[in-house]
Amino acid sequence: MITHSPAQTRRLGETLAAQLRAGDVVILEGNLGAGKSELTRGIARGLGVAGPVSSPSFTILNVYEDGRVPLYHFDWYRLESPEELYELGMDEYLGGDGIAVVEWAARCPEAVPDRRLEIRLTPLPGEESGREITLRPLGGFREIGLSEGDETV
Repeated sequence: MITHSPAQTRRLGETLAAQLRAGDVVILEGNLGAGKSELTRGIARGLGVAGPVSSPSFTILNVYEDGRVPLYHFDWYRLESPEELYELGMDEYLGGDGIAVVEWAARCPEAVPDRRLEIRLTPLPGEESGREITLRPLGGFREIGLSEGDETV
């Protein structure tokens, strides 16, 4: 899928949220500024989260419980070591009663479950806000069916 603005990336997240279920783990891949937090904001809105949704860059985890299911938004960029994740007990949120969205999962790959949806966000050359967004279900994660009309949001 292609988006051309942060608002379109958020709308894609809202559309995706309708197909996510408790226990799902979504891994967001992309460089700094690729749109991972914007997509997460859209997922949050699609789940019914009403308040502001910020990147958990310093807290590592933000929990939003006011949607149809809890949303656990992780940012593992600042993890010192994989052990830090386990010491804080945050690995228990993955595959639990809510939807876990993880940014910078490569910092702690052993904590990533086999069954997951990976989403890669790649900036389009020559287009400041354009993004190519690729969804890849792994480990038996169900196919996500976005209609033909959703290819460019």
